[in-house]
Amino acid sequence: MSKNFSDLLNKVNEFPIKKLSVAAANDDEVIEAVAMAHDRKIADSILVGDKDQIESICKSLTVDPSIFDIRDIKDPIEAAHEAVRIVHDGEADMYMKGLLSTKDFLKSILDKEVGLRTERLLSHVCVFEIKGIPQLLFLADVAFLPYPTLEQKVGIIENTVEICNACGIDMPKVAPVAAVEVVNEKMPATVEAAELTKMNDEGKIKGCIVDGPLSVDLAIYPEAAKHKHAEDRKIVGDADVILFPDIHAGNIAYKFIVHTTEFKNACILTGTKAPAILTSRSDSAETKVNSIALAAVTAAYTSKKN
Repeated sequence: MSKNFSDLLNKVNEFPIKKLSVAAANDDEVIEAVAMAHDRKIADSILVGDKDQIESICKSLTVDPSIFDIRDIKDPIEAAHEAVRIVHDGEADMYMKGLLSTKDFLKSILDKEVGLRTERLLSHVCVFEIKGIPQLLFLADVAFLPYPTLEQKVGIIENTVEICNACGIDMPKVAPVAAVEVVNEKMPATVEAAELTKMNDEGKIKGCIVDGPLSVDLAIYPEAAKHKHAEDRKIVGDADVILFPDIHAGNIAYKFIVHTTEFKNACILTGTKAPAILTSRSDSAETKVNSIALAAVTAAYTSKKN
């Protein structure tokens, strides 16, 4: 079981090196990250983009461009179309955003001919290693679905559980969080959390333990369960997955963690034919490398499962 990113990076070594396709790869931070991923034997990369710019960036970073398969397409939209086709056709295992808008990256994923869309819900998963918390925390959804319905929350859970399984967590504990840990009819988030728990109890949501509504302190701090006399809950400070009621709560929590804690993290888009790495330009090279590692572990797991 992966309890931190060191465990996750070690897990990558359990299978052959995966191939990564990068759309509009002429980006300093992305090239730094994929070079690090190559050196750490996490992934080899196909870089689709402006070859002159890619080679110039490699020179400035003292990276040998020959370690990459560079395919020269200068227009970023066309580069994305080709990069996602490479994954669609099985030439690569993962897809990553480069110097491209998120909107255009998602358009390429949704392309009916060469994209990565499946019948499953698309959702975003962010994995955090936070100092003081002994397990990895899987946060969903903090970046993609604004106001998930009950049905969509089921899909988010299913997607996130698969990522947990890929990381070696066989029966993850899922905490649908709210402001309070009791059902309040005037607070829809608590009502839906209770419904998700019931669906889990009835076997409609499988492969995990769902317990909600939970306040965040009950979800991640064992002491809170003792103080609140909630030791009888299925989750007592040992949640693996934090399911947010909407994007506001998720995004606020994400940014609060990033700016106030000592952490490592990784983010991927799930529900796709292959893992898609959707990181921000402000994310560090380490976060991008961690995201590539998370995608590689997920790709290995899903290919083995299928």
